Amino acid sequence: MARPRQVKGFAQVTPDLGEHMGHDVLLASLASGEARVRGTAFSGLQLDGVSAVGAAFENVAFRGCVIEGVDFSGCTFTDVQFLSCRFISCTMARSWLNRVDFRSCSAPGMSFGKGRLTGVLMADSQFDYCDLSEASVSHLRAGATSLSELNLFLTKLSHVELGDCDLTWATVYRSSLSGIDLSTCDISGIRVSGDFRDLRGVVVSAPQAVQLAGLLGVTVKEEEWL
Repeated sequence: MARPRQVKGFAQVTPDLGEHMGHDVLLASLASGEARVRGTAFSGLQLDGVSAVGAAFENVAFRGCVIEGVDFSGCTFTDVQFLSCRFISCTMARSWLNRVDFRSCSAPGMSFGKGRLTGVLMADSQFDYCDLSEASVSHLRAGATSLSELNLFLTKLSHVELGDCDLTWATVYRSSLSGIDLSTCDISGIRVSGDFRDLRGVVVSAPQAVQLAGLLGVTVKEEEWL
């Protein structure tokens, strides 16, 4: 599969609605193997138990769709919008996502392991479990998103914004958080299963610093200074 073009910035999908692909045509295209889906929009689609391994999606919009049991492994997504979609038992492992918009989506679990994410939006979404293990993530914005459990295992992170996120648990192993701003997040817990140097350079607020110290087993003692 050809290397996808790296696109700077965030997803701005404007599919050519003059091109339409019906449900049956989409299924037939995916079943053919290494399908190319481009320049079209789907609304209210029910996609169940389909293999999309190796498919390429370009300038495509999925709006209000329910996507269940779909394997998107090894796919390329360029200028793709998932708006108000529900993902159930899906995976995007080993996929390349360039300018992909997940606004107002929900998923009990989603794996992006060993993938490449560039210019991805996850605003106002609910991801109960998000696996980014061994992924390369650049320019990801997840404002006002609930991430119940975030797994960072050998993950490369740069230019990541988690503004106003509800981050229940984050597991960090050999994934540097340097420069990542968590100061506006609601953090319930963090596990560091590797080197504490992973936390070096992370940006937190003063109350969060005390909270994280306690979560990491550090006791903060208040003393009176003369």
